[in-house]
Amino acid sequence: MTTQPQMDSPRDKWQAVKRGFMGKCPHCGEGKMFRAFLKVAEACPSCGEALHHQRADDAPPYMTIFVVGHIIGAGMLWVEHQNDELPIWIHATVWPILTLVLCLYFLPRIKGALIGLQWALRMHGFGGHASGADANLPAPAASPT
Repeated sequence: MTTQPQMDSPRDKWQAVKRGFMGKCPHCGEGKMFRAFLKVAEACPSCGEALHHQRADDAPPYMTIFVVGHIIGAGMLWVEHQNDELPIWIHATVWPILTLVLCLYFLPRIKGALIGLQWALRMHGFGGHASGADANLPAPAASPT
């Protein structure tokens, strides 16, 4: 009887996404994924899992705009339906501020969830080895901070 190497064992996608959404390491769920607001740590401080492989790129802002746009759009329609006599200055004040706050709230969480999904699917070198186009990418430079 042969056993599969640990590298081929499946990773729980939903658990990794939830851990990433909470800003935790997708592997152990303990260490912080981010060392700054959107700057991903080189490795998990708790378990040492390398996190520098991530290639989230433009997906988190796109998904954040998608989610926040639906929340704000539905909110604006609901408020207008409930009370169509609100002065325009209230709309012009509340909705942009709420949009900014929601974007700042969701952006790191969505980025973390996406990195967690990349880890669970073993994308971009998270499988223990770089393959394909990722093998040609240079390793990220260490930052002074």
